[in-house]
Amino acid sequence: MSAGSERGAAATPGGLPAPCASKVELRLSCRHLLDRDPLTKSDPSVALLQQAQGQWVQVHLQVGRTEVVRSSLHPVFSKVFTVDYYFEEVQRLRFEVYDTHGPSGFSCQEDDFLGGMECTLGQIVAQKKVTRPLLLKFGRNAGKSTITVIAEDISGNNGYVELSFRARKLDDKDLFSKSDPFLELYRVNDDQGLQLVYRTEVVKNNLNPVWEAFKVSLSSLCSCEETRPLKCLVWDYDSRGKHDFIGEFSTTFEEMQKAFEEGQAQWDCVNPKYKQKRRSYKNSGVVVLADLKFHRVYSFLDYIMGGCQIHFTVAIDFTASNGDPRNSCSLHYINPYQPNEYLKALVSVGEICQDYDSDKRFSALGFGARIPPKYEVSHDFAINFNPEDDECEGIQGVVEAYQNCLPRVQLYGPTNVAPIISKVARVAAAEESTGKASQYYILLILTDGVVTDMADTREAIVRASRLPMSIIIVGVGNADFTDMQVLDGDDGVLRSPRGEPALRDIVQFVPFRELKNQRTAQGAPGIHHAASPVAANLCDPARHAQHTRIPCGAGQVRAGRGPEAGGGVLQPQRPAPEKPGRPCRRGQPRLHTVKMWRA
Repeated sequence: MSAGSERGAAATPGGLPAPCASKVELRLSCRHLLDRDPLTKSDPSVALLQQAQGQWVQVHLQVGRTEVVRSSLHPVFSKVFTVDYYFEEVQRLRFEVYDTHGPSGFSCQEDDFLGGMECTLGQIVAQKKVTRPLLLKFGRNAGKSTITVIAEDISGNNGYVELSFRARKLDDKDLFSKSDPFLELYRVNDDQGLQLVYRTEVVKNNLNPVWEAFKVSLSSLCSCEETRPLKCLVWDYDSRGKHDFIGEFSTTFEEMQKAFEEGQAQWDCVNPKYKQKRRSYKNSGVVVLADLKFHRVYSFLDYIMGGCQIHFTVAIDFTASNGDPRNSCSLHYINPYQPNEYLKALVSVGEICQDYDSDKRFSALGFGARIPPKYEVSHDFAINFNPEDDECEGIQGVVEAYQNCLPRVQLYGPTNVAPIISKVARVAAAEESTGKASQYYILLILTDGVVTDMADTREAIVRASRLPMSIIIVGVGNADFTDMQVLDGDDGVLRSPRGEPALRDIVQFVPFRELKNQRTAQGAPGIHHAASPVAANLCDPARHAQHTRIPCGAGQVRAGRGPEAGGGVLQPQRPAPEKPGRPCRRGQPRLHTVKMWRA
């Protein structure tokens, strides 16, 4: 949730809410591509670009491009692009297909251009499936080449599935070595067409392969319909693109869960041709579901409606880039007649969030300063200098602690926020591990610049996305905060440096200067009014989930192991008995919260 998403959260003139963004997944495939390689076929990949201020820019650089499909003129790509769709905007997209040389990367400079296609995101969403010819420079057709883009709305997605497959005794398709198997998982659509969900890596020279675990959204896997048919195909990889078919099997996600629970999650890998020709034919191997984890994702509003209390934490930037607090130009300058930028941001956002905090006690932390008594740099110190109890009484208590803290610390650096995110996440994880999930944690970070520990911060956010936690980052001052948008999930799913995706979009970033310059409908400056998009965006996932409620006694899901792996199996928890408790806000019936899965 970025500053750009204010258009989807801020109120329009007249008090009507502007349309919210919808999350859309784009899946790509091509046909009849040009062959640019003299000895083999092209190795295609696709880059997606979006027009911004008249220029084409690559969409969410963590993904960059699709994977490379080796030696294929009719590639079907397993990697998907997740983009925000705004109904009221014209969002122009450009798909560029390249014959990739060497390892896959973000740069296309050394690759051969095979053609491009331009359209709007609205056209794809309206038609759901768009097939267009690929064009070379100056509008020339790239032979018979076409590209197909399929759009799927995943705004209502409420879970992710982690799957791990292995196989044993697969058929040997190679003469002088063993097969090089890989597995493809398909979803069967309503028109009985097959939609590629995931393609595993190739395991070389092995008839008993163990493929790496992978994660897919429940929406991508089965359109959130657990009885929708799924189909798995196993192939022997060929570097020329002529893969040998080993076998297949069909199942559903519902069947996967039941079989995994019973320790019988394995299927015969059958080649239909062999089955017709040979009476004694049994299978071409066995595929085993080695592990299954179902990550049920709940939104901010799900926790509130389930009876959770809000715990609010403030983190303030005390780095030297803010300027000497004794200087009137400093962002930390204490003016007896008016609040500085940090106090304005703290009060405007904090007073909105405090309505959800029952005890009105807020944790107040600082980072980037040298603190007494040894004046060593700390990135997660209590600004009341009481590490045993860092809470303050209300927003006014945080203001007073901040004003008393400034003269006692030395502003230093760097701007590291990962330690504070991890600190709050540990508290949230401890609460969540109790199974009660009675607290939801909001972390407000006030900073004057781009964070210096970006990789660690991305890692911390991805880990925190599994927890009952949201993060508001407010940029204070006039710095260029463009690089901070990478922490936001509005332009695609945030990924850790290792490529692991966030399970929820939990970050809202906005420059405070844009908020304070907004005006109310009456024309007067409205800092409190302008800050409402920050809090409103915390509930965006809940809007898309249509206020999903968790019923009393809902089952919890634990992970187990597959057959032959030993240990326990998937076990739904028994419904918990009804317990008396505090009624939910606005007269809602008492709801039990369900423990989110933690990997």
